[in-house]
Amino acid sequence: MGLDRLRRVAGVLGALCRTELTRTVHRGTGDAAPHERAREVRRALEELGPFYIKLGQMLSTRPDIVSRTMIAELENLHDHVHPLPFSDFEPVLAADLGSEWKEQFRDFDILEPVGTASLAQVYRVTLRDGSPGVVKIQRPDVAATVLEDMALLRKAARIVGKGAPRFNAVVDIDAMLGVLFDAMRPELDFTAEAANMREARKAVRDFPTLDVPRVVQATRHVLVQTLAPGRSVREIAPEELPAALRKAIGTDLLALQFRGFFVNRMFHADPHPGNIFVDGEGRATLIDWGMVGRVDRRTSMTIMLVLLHLARNDGHGLAKAWTELGHATAWADVPAFAADMAALTPQIAAASLSELNFGVTLTSVLQQSTKRGIKTNPVISVLGKSFANMEGSVRFLAPELSITDVFQQQLARMLAELAKDALSAGNAARTLVELMLVADTLTEQARSVTGDLSDREFTFHVNQNAPARTPRSTRLRDGLAGAALAALWARRNR
Repeated sequence: MGLDRLRRVAGVLGALCRTELTRTVHRGTGDAAPHERAREVRRALEELGPFYIKLGQMLSTRPDIVSRTMIAELENLHDHVHPLPFSDFEPVLAADLGSEWKEQFRDFDILEPVGTASLAQVYRVTLRDGSPGVVKIQRPDVAATVLEDMALLRKAARIVGKGAPRFNAVVDIDAMLGVLFDAMRPELDFTAEAANMREARKAVRDFPTLDVPRVVQATRHVLVQTLAPGRSVREIAPEELPAALRKAIGTDLLALQFRGFFVNRMFHADPHPGNIFVDGEGRATLIDWGMVGRVDRRTSMTIMLVLLHLARNDGHGLAKAWTELGHATAWADVPAFAADMAALTPQIAAASLSELNFGVTLTSVLQQSTKRGIKTNPVISVLGKSFANMEGSVRFLAPELSITDVFQQQLARMLAELAKDALSAGNAARTLVELMLVADTLTEQARSVTGDLSDREFTFHVNQNAPARTPRSTRLRDGLAGAALAALWARRNR
C-alpha cells in the first residue's frame, strides 16, 4: 500500500480514536455518546472515500456486527463530494477518447456536473444524433487508491480472524470483504460497467415500466450513455402519478430484483433512490450499474427456499434453509435458532412496506444466526444491502406493496424458467456426471462398510448440532429422476 495513503487512513482513524478517548475521560458514557460516536464514524468513512463508504453501507445491513444506533447512522452515508474542476478530467477524456474528443458530441456542458461522487463525475452532453446523454469520467488515480484500501482491509481482516477465531468462524470478515470487492470492481473499469448495463437491458425487456440507459461508448475510465429521463423516486410527489401506475412500477422493480437473485443470478447491488429515475409517463430507469452482485446457482436456490418458508410463515423451515445456506459451527444451537425464526416469521409474512422494513428484517436474521453459532454465506451481505436499498426506493412509490405477495406472484414464472434451464443440454450432461459420481461414491462406501463389518470396526458418530443432510439414497433417486427427464427431453428434441 502507498505510504501516503497509509498515513491518510491512519490519520483519520487516529483522530477518531482520540475523540473517543476524550469523550470517555471527560464526559463518561451518557445517552448521547452512542449517537455522537456513530456520527463520527460515518463522517470518517465519508472522508476516507468510496471503498470505506461502500463498506459502511454494507455494515448498515449487518445488525450482528454493529449496533442499531450505528446502523441508523450508517444508512445516511452518501457518496457525494465537492466537484473537481473540469480541467482535472479533460486529460482523462483525451487519453481514452482521443485528442479530438469534442468532435464526438454536439454539445458538452463543462460548467456544472450533474453528478459528483468520490469515484467519478458526470456531465450532461448532447450526442451526435441530437439525443441527450451523459458522460461519466473516473477521477484521476482513484482506482489505485481503492485497490490500496482493499489490500489494507484484507490484511486487517486476516489479523482479526487470527486474533478472534471463534468470531471469525461465524462472521468470516475476509470472505465478506471478498464479496464486496467482487461487486465493486466494475466501478473501477467502465467497460465492465457497460457490460453489466447491456446485460441489464436484456433483463428489463419483460417489464413494461422499467428501462436501463443505452451504452454509447465505453473505455476503462470514460462511459458515454443516454440520459435517464425524469427525477429520483424520492422527488416524485404522490399526485404526479396515478396510484395504479405507482404500484405497477414498484411491483416491476421488486420483480426485477427477485429475477436477478434467482433466475439471472446478477442483480443491481446499489438500487438506492438516487439510482432510480421516474419520468412523467411512468417509466423507471435504473442507472449506475457499476456495483453488481452475482450469486452461484446453489446459493440462489437456497435463498429462494428461505423466502418460500418466509412466505408460508414457516419459521422452522426458514431456520433449516438458512443453516444450509452456510453451516452450523461445533457450538451451534440449531433448535434455539429455529425457535427464534418461529417467533420472527409471523411479523414478516403478511406485512407491507409501510408496516415493516423487510430488508433490514431479513438481514436481522443474521443477528440471531450469529448469536446461535451459525455461519452465514458471505454473499448475504451484498444481497441484504441490495434488497434494503430497493425496498427503500419502492417505499417512496408504493408503500402498500407486500414483498412476500410480489414474490409469490413471480414464483410460478421463475420456477418455470429454472425448470427450463435445468432441462437444457448442458445441465442434462452435468446431471449425468453427478449421477455417475454418486454411483462411484456409493460403491466405494459399500466396500468400506463391508470391510469394517468384517473387521468388527463399524461405529456410529452422532452430532446433534449438525445440519440435516440429504441421504445418499435420496440423492441417487433424484439423480435418476433428473437423468430420466434429461433423456426424455433429448429424445423429444431429436
